[in-house]
Amino acid sequence: MEEITSLIRLRMGSNDAHYGGNLVDGAKMLQLFGDVATELLIRYDGDEGLFRSYDNVEFLAPVYAGDYIEAEGKITNIGNTSRKMIFIMVLQQKIALLTKTKQIMRVVLYL
Repeated sequence: MEEITSLIRLRMGSNDAHYGGNLVDGAKMLQLFGDVATELLIRYDGDEGLFRSYDNVEFLAPVYAGDYIEAEGKITNIGNTSRKMIFIMVLQQKIALLTKTKQIMRVVLYL
């Protein structure tokens, strides 16, 4: 099986912040993984799919309005009617002209 991956890069806006201190809701991160999964399935199967379950969702760091993030996913297993995917989210931090990345979330997903 050829490796199929998808990547979304974006900046969290003030409209994404739902809590004090401009904290972005964790559900927004899961929504981005849904967007990545949709692209993966369209590229592999030619159509969208529905999530069956999440396994082992870990929020490793907070995300704030103004943060730049990358949501990346890949299909790791293909069954007759199911797909297993893994996702990571990375926070991009610009520090004195150097870009530092920090993984902020990991998810295993079953479709």
